[in-house]
Amino acid sequence: MSDPLDVVWKALSDSTRRAILDFLREGPQKTTAIVDQFPGLSRFGVMKHLDVLREAGLVNTREEGRFRVNSINVIPIRQIYERWVSRYEEIWASQLTDLKKSLESETRKRK
Repeated sequence: MSDPLDVVWKALSDSTRRAILDFLREGPQKTTAIVDQFPGLSRFGVMKHLDVLREAGLVNTREEGRFRVNSINVIPIRQIYERWVSRYEEIWASQLTDLKKSLESETRKRK
């Protein structure tokens, strides 16, 4: 059985694609600006990475005249967060609170 988030995880598994998403966090960018951000890659290489990100739903692209403007789509990232991180927030917060109380109790005992 295939999980709908598999394609997102696969897209996020590559460091170049994560770097592209980091660049897009600053705001929408023309494809040429993304290509310029990665001088070690060919334009074709950057376009292939953008295609993977688009297929995963992580990047939206719109046409503005002759240019393509790319922006990050945070919904798939939010879905991953809700599925894999949010359920553990309460556990982590509870354990940190317990640790704080324990350390404060130890400090009071030593004084």
